[in-house]
Amino acid sequence: MSLPTLNLPYILAASLPLLVVLYLMIGRNWGGSKAGPAGWLTAIVIAVVIFGSGFDLLLVAFGRSLLLALFVLYIIWMALLLYHVVNEAGAVGVIGSELPGLAVDKSAQALLLGWVFGSFLQGASGFGVPAAVVAPLLFGLGFAANSAVVIALVGHAWAVTFGSLGSSFFSLMASTSIAGEVLERPAAALLGVACLLCGLAVLWETGGRIAVGRRWATLLVVGIVMAGSQYLLATAGLWSLAAFGAGLAGLAVMIVDLRFGLLDPHVWRQRFERRMKSSRDETLDPKAAAKAGDNTSKGMLAKALFPYVLLTVIIILGQLVLSQPLSIIELNITFPEVSTTFGWRTPAGPGRTISLLGHAGALLLYTSILSYLWFRWRGTFRPGARFSFWAIARKTAKGSVKSTVGIITLIAMAVTMQLAGMTQLLAQGLGEGTGWAFPFLSPFIGALGAFMTGSNTNSNVVFGQLQLDTATALSFSVALILAAQTAGGAIGSLFAPAKVIVGSSTVEGADDSKVLGRAVAYGLGIIAVLGVITLIVV
Repeated sequence: MSLPTLNLPYILAASLPLLVVLYLMIGRNWGGSKAGPAGWLTAIVIAVVIFGSGFDLLLVAFGRSLLLALFVLYIIWMALLLYHVVNEAGAVGVIGSELPGLAVDKSAQALLLGWVFGSFLQGASGFGVPAAVVAPLLFGLGFAANSAVVIALVGHAWAVTFGSLGSSFFSLMASTSIAGEVLERPAAALLGVACLLCGLAVLWETGGRIAVGRRWATLLVVGIVMAGSQYLLATAGLWSLAAFGAGLAGLAVMIVDLRFGLLDPHVWRQRFERRMKSSRDETLDPKAAAKAGDNTSKGMLAKALFPYVLLTVIIILGQLVLSQPLSIIELNITFPEVSTTFGWRTPAGPGRTISLLGHAGALLLYTSILSYLWFRWRGTFRPGARFSFWAIARKTAKGSVKSTVGIITLIAMAVTMQLAGMTQLLAQGLGEGTGWAFPFLSPFIGALGAFMTGSNTNSNVVFGQLQLDTATALSFSVALILAAQTAGGAIGSLFAPAKVIVGSSTVEGADDSKVLGRAVAYGLGIIAVLGVITLIVV
């Protein structure tokens, strides 16, 4: 297989679809439903005119992109359905009014939901579920719409590689033929650093220096627990459970912290002042404040949170226990080989497999149905208001139109670029000629793949071998460079336009163009730190 000559005109042409999307979404504040078609059209023109793609390649690219889009949209549609079930029952409002009794300040709420709970969901399921589930919860707690989505996107990104039962890590192994035992330590170490940086970004988005100053101890302790748990599980060979176990450990530690105020400097100061005054202010003691709440209030919160407890149980059962039985019905299509006039060839093979019963979207559907029945049985929080499934379905359909258009067209753009060889040319351009600086750029290459495809798994498949070959040619540590590839891909997935739309589609008033701009800033900052670490260690 061959690509066009590696020179500036071809590199600029290959990057044009991405530049168009970034300019329209960030520079012109266009949503994904408008910028996506423009980017896809640009990719088609460049693929045909510059990269020698024929109609057969465009047709195969569209077919493959439809399967990939359906894989993502299955989650969006069902996450929207769950949100409207919970919201129509009045549970979102109850969570917004009652949850501060546990997490008394915005910074704690952001860490608990956006960072810890989101990471747990990523470990158990992934594929956009954390952003789709957590963003509306934060919005219901009073967070600004765009901030709620940004926090949900940034918080769980570090857990992507070992999340989804390790799918991205396994794809890296498969695409490079490098054993997991070689990759596990550097990958887990880099992602551990990313864990702390993601938590820091969540705090900064929540309240800047004030939020960091309030919750730095929680960030440090919980971050070390989650990063350490993932490292220990990964190096024990439990790759499928590494992120899941880390998220679970983080949840346990943070809930204990919030219950007793162990890591809150404000609580320390308040307790010290009470001792000095030899008096006790019950309202400033989180433990006493929790006891002061009446049973009715606690019962309301438990009832409102039931759908999310149910979701956690269903995800665990569906992914860890019933994975094989639920995979009995799968949708897939085998596509023919296509090539460009330059000789860049995409072999024949199946597209993205979708387990109709075991997919993350199906698990969200089961949760939505059972939650609807739960509220019909136990009653909603809106006495006298109609709780209609058809009204919920109509709102879900109406709210998913723009995200559906954006997802299909952005993924079609990415797949067209990949099959035409444009993506690979961009990565090759980044890799060649960089010399000693290549380790710094390695995570950016991983992020490029995730940005275009919305998936760290796909990024590892597309760029894993390229990273390996370049590292070998330049005599760098292959294991560390591949770890940087997947760590960069994990963080890069947080600002992939397709994933931004996943989060924005579930929050009323969220502007996906503004969300993208802020997500890019946080993501590139984290990736730059990973690049510096890779450059120093290699």
